[in-house]
Amino acid sequence: MEKGKQQMNKKHFRKQPINRLWFFLLLGIVLLPGGCTLAPKYTRPEAPVPAGWPSGTAYQEPNTATGAPAAAEIAWQEFFTDPRLQQIIETALNNNRDLRLAALNVERTRALYGIQRAELLPTVDAIGSGSRQRVPADLSSSGRRQITERYDANLGMASWEIDFFGRLRSLKDRALEEFLASQQARNSAQILLVSSVVNTYLTLAADRENLTLAETTVKTQQDAYNLVKHRFDRGLVPELDIFQAQTQVDTARRNVALYTQLVAQDINALNLLAGSPIPAELLPSDLANVSALREISAGLSSEVLLNRPDVLRAENLLKAAHADIGAARAAFFPRISLTAAVGTASKDLSGLFESGSGTWSYSPQIVMPIFDARTWFALRATKVQREIAVTEYELAIQTAFREVADVLAIRGTVENEVAAQQSLVHAVSETYRLSNARYDKGVDSYLNVLVAQRSLYAAQQELVYLQLAKLTNQVRLYAVLGGGGDPLPETTEP
Repeated sequence: MEKGKQQMNKKHFRKQPINRLWFFLLLGIVLLPGGCTLAPKYTRPEAPVPAGWPSGTAYQEPNTATGAPAAAEIAWQEFFTDPRLQQIIETALNNNRDLRLAALNVERTRALYGIQRAELLPTVDAIGSGSRQRVPADLSSSGRRQITERYDANLGMASWEIDFFGRLRSLKDRALEEFLASQQARNSAQILLVSSVVNTYLTLAADRENLTLAETTVKTQQDAYNLVKHRFDRGLVPELDIFQAQTQVDTARRNVALYTQLVAQDINALNLLAGSPIPAELLPSDLANVSALREISAGLSSEVLLNRPDVLRAENLLKAAHADIGAARAAFFPRISLTAAVGTASKDLSGLFESGSGTWSYSPQIVMPIFDARTWFALRATKVQREIAVTEYELAIQTAFREVADVLAIRGTVENEVAAQQSLVHAVSETYRLSNARYDKGVDSYLNVLVAQRSLYAAQQELVYLQLAKLTNQVRLYAVLGGGGDPLPETTEP
């Protein structure tokens, strides 16, 4: 009876270390999520820009621009209503290599975040091993040579750091913010791509319109040259008129070659942005055939800039810098790690899983920093990095404010420019008509006709450029207010 009690006590004693092992494991897992973190509390810096948009003669009154929706509330399919343009944008979003690189960078940072998050969990491995060894007689404890065998099968973890002071969680938080920053960078790349496609599309339309204007001018000037030459042959006009008429023909021919070149370059640029050749039927002929863009509002407050992808990216990197400080502070505190294994061992492979072959081991370790000057410099570096991130965040807001203000200044004045230029084109057109009529009647020199024609051609070209500037400014306003990107999901976990 006494012998049986002793055997039971031995079994109970053997089980105690294993029970303690699992107790420490469970304790670490329970304490892990609730451990402290040494990262400073994040507070968003104040925006270093005025609360409202600039005002003055160059800007529209705020109450005249608030009826339209905000840019971020309008999908690009709703803002760009031209069906042909929509197809080109869709092609670019699917095939553009710059956007593809940005998307791949998001996937890479997602994977890196997964790696860092997994550091919080123990790594469990199944290990099988076997050995066979011959021991010579002079080294054997029995004085005879012998062959020993050993087979092991274990399930264990190696050097799992129990994150009591939040070092690993801070590194995980940094990886998360870097992942979110890469998402915002990809969103910024999409906004830039969409606006670039549209601007190139509009530029192509304007250059084609100017090409048509140049071709029409060549025909008109060639007819005028033929008429002057006919009069010269009859002795009605001096030779100077022929050369003056020839200058207009040659100028128009040069412009035809120039705009032919620009149209080809615009198509090449559009093909590059789209990532594949664009069918000819999707290309615009002139600005008049491009569907109107929707009106949008910049709102009354500059706070809308805080939701721009580039500003959000700068803020994510600022939060990552805060997390780095937490990791650097945790380096001053002890690190506790645990190595443990449970399994079976036997001198014979056949007895590996027999009763009584169980084994276990655990090895907790604590490392207490005493003196390491690198940790102080590392903490200082992270604090400086946070100040750099704050400055970059503020700079991003200031740059965004300037971009929006510039676009609003153009929007407030471009309508007047277009109206004035249209009036100028009409006036110069009438001047050219009257000068030509006076020349036909012989009461005026061809020089006045030449000057009027040059002024008309230049005014018509400038009108095309102003109409292009008006449209591209609408596109620019949509982009600088954060329009054209994809809305990100609410969750912060990938």
